Formats: sequence, C-alpha cells, structure tokens
Amino acid sequence: MMSDNNCVSIYAKSFNWAGFFLPKETYKKCSALYDFCRIADNIADDDNVVEIKQKEFEKFENNFKQKNFDEPIIKEMWNLVDEFNISLNIINDLFDGIKSDIKQQVKLNSKKELLVYSYRVAGTVGLMMAKILNVSKKSSLKSAIDLGIAMQLTNISRDVIEDSKNNRSYINECFEEISSTIKLADNFYANSFFSIKDIPISFRFSILVARRVYRKIGYKILDKKNIKNYRDSGKIYVSNIEKILETFLSIYDLIKLSLVNKKIDTIVHDHNLIYEEINLDERV
Repeated sequence: MMSDNNCVSIYAKSFNWAGFFLPKETYKKCSALYDFCRIADNIADDDNVVEIKQKEFEKFENNFKQKNFDEPIIKEMWNLVDEFNISLNIINDLFDGIKSDIKQQVKLNSKKELLVYSYRVAGTVGLMMAKILNVSKKSSLKSAIDLGIAMQLTNISRDVIEDSKNNRSYINECFEEISSTIKLADNFYANSFFSIKDIPISFRFSILVARRVYRKIGYKILDKKNIKNYRDSGKIYVSNIEKILETFLSIYDLIKLSLVNKKIDTIVHDHNLIYEEINLDERV
C-alpha cells in the first residue's frame, strides 16, 4: 500500500492537487505508477557521476525486467502491468527516454528529437495513466499521449535555465524558442481535450483539473514577454489560489465535454515525427 508521503505528494504538486478528485483506490494506483517513474527518473537527475548513474539505472531496469519483488515499487508496477495490460514496449520507451538523460551533456537538435524525447519520458506516462483509468479507444489513448507530451513540453519550457546548469539543452535559451515550445504544447493540450470524454466519469474531472493547472504554467511563462523577465522570475509555479480558480474553470470544461458531440476518431494527432522512430500503434 502506498504511503501518504509518496513521490506524487513530494514532487508532483499539480498532479497531487488533481488527484484529490480521484477515487481513493484509483489514486493509489496512479501514485504507484508515478512513484515508479519518479524513482527511475531520480537516478538520472541525482548528483552522481554519469558512470555511477548508468550502473544504478541498469540495476533498476534489470530489477524490473527480472521481477525482483524484493523491491516494493517493482512489485507494485508489475501489478499494474498485469491488471491493466500495459505493454512492456511502453515501459521500455520510458527507460530509453531516461537513459538518454544519463550523459555528460544532453542536446536536442530538432523538433523530431524534442517530440520523441517528450513521448518517451512523459507521453508514456500519460498512456499508462489512461490505461489505469480504463480508457480503451485507440484514439483516446493517443490523446493521453498528447497530454503527456504537452506537460513535458511545458516542463522543458519552464526549466531551461535549470537544465542548462545541468548541461541539458532540450531547447535553446531564448524567449522566442521558449514561446514557440509553449505554443506547440498548446496544440497537444487541445488534442487531448475531447478524448477526456472517453474517461469514466468518476475520473474525468481530475484529468481536466490536471490539464488546466499544468497548462496555466505555460501561460504564466508567456506572460514574462522576454528572456530577462523569464530569468528573473525563477522557477514558475501555479499558486494555490490559481489552482482553486483553475479547478472551478474545470467545471466549465466538464459541462462543455457533456454538451459538445465531437467524434474522437476525427482528432488529428501530430505524431508523424514520432512514428518515424516509434510505432505507437503497438503501444496503444
């Protein structure tokens, strides 16, 4: 059983806020997924030298693949894999994304590299989360990937200065590129919206809240207007008051979803660049 002091409550403040609106048992399962992903990602983010991090991650990956249930988080993740029929291809994609960060220097050079990376480290999480929330339609699962990608693009846009200090350059440190990445994220947020209707109603509001709160980060970045203001602002968060407002606005989204009859299968997903490297049809 997950404790109240899990990785979600420590690291993912926006998701933890939205998770308040999930049924308790579902929240525990989502927390177990997040904890697994966070623990894996922390290996790449800690202060050890690259060689040690590579060995630690190799050990973590092997423990998972060999079903080392002496590690509680490994057992909990395998329980999710079995219960919700999560493809191991998705988890291997996540591992590939994290391993790409365990280098002396990380530099992405194209939109394709940015989107493939964002899928691997976050689109995978959105996809697995959707499976836990009992989403089954392929188009809706692809929209869950879109939401994960949107959130990762938001993270990247927010953390340019911090990433640069850690020799990571996902996008260039100029406000024009930061702004364009936020706008790219916004396209993925838009693609994620109508498929939320395919989520069982008891889970739907929580996802709408998470989507709005995280999207708000991007809007706050755009409000900085230039690179000087962006640098001076430090890491950008959504305040509790803003979260409350976005939560109320999510009620409007919930009503809008119930009134608008848009066919989910008509949504055009911007996955062409990702498909050049990864067959998403084998994941959904």
